[in-house]
Amino acid sequence: MTFPIVLSHFQTLDLVQAAKEGKARARISLDLNLSQREVQLTQNGARFPNGETLDWEQIEEINSSERGCFLIERGEAKKIQSFSEATGRVYSLMPTQGAPTMLLSGLPMHRFKDIDPHADTLCKIKTLAPVCGRALDTATGLGYTAIHLAKQAHVTTIEFDPPVLEIARRNPWSQELFGNPNIEQRIGDTFDLIQEYPAAEFSCILHDPPTFSLAGHLYSGAFYRQLYRVLKPGGACFHYIGDLRSTSGRQVSSGAARRLKKAGFASVAYRNEAFGLLCVKG
Repeated sequence: MTFPIVLSHFQTLDLVQAAKEGKARARISLDLNLSQREVQLTQNGARFPNGETLDWEQIEEINSSERGCFLIERGEAKKIQSFSEATGRVYSLMPTQGAPTMLLSGLPMHRFKDIDPHADTLCKIKTLAPVCGRALDTATGLGYTAIHLAKQAHVTTIEFDPPVLEIARRNPWSQELFGNPNIEQRIGDTFDLIQEYPAAEFSCILHDPPTFSLAGHLYSGAFYRQLYRVLKPGGACFHYIGDLRSTSGRQVSSGAARRLKKAGFASVAYRNEAFGLLCVKG
């Protein structure tokens, strides 16, 4: 196997059930739903195709953690999480029935109700079609946006907090972020780094910041003016907000739309299906 084993309760539940049924083998995903492999079941626990083993006590521990993903190394299950001394925030990988999402101090960074984070990402990118040229991803996170934009464009992606990338490196779904030549990674505050780029540098922008309460400056008029400046004429910027029909979504989106128009965007359209605003530079 090319990547370490990562399990969540979605996988260990199948192991426990197979053992209860007296089966000697079970077929599960060892990379959070990307593929399926056969696992040997013994009295002591599970034996994986790469020779790793895990005892039933640790399997039960994973099984009881609905919001955790675990890296299996040398017979131990280690929860995938990281603490940022700079921000005081805790980051962790949270499983879904599709691609995992990341929790930022307990708050999920993707939609996962009636949609999985992978499909959520594709929904956002679809608003920018056609994607081409140079693209800006203002918040790397798990890298899903950068990975999919890079299929059609050269992507600059910016991450504020390095511990986030520690989580991404342990996520099977994020591996292309670290090896794709079409992806340029930068570390820092997008508010500051965007000022280094010349006018009309990017053909499209996907702006998916943390919530307003965590990163209000990325919803400011000053930042929106920078988004407008670095975008090519005719280019599109999708700004993820959250559910536009919720109370908080209506409040944030109405203020954001007003500031985006004031920043110069000729068109600001509500895209309810993608939970954000599509802005076009005239």
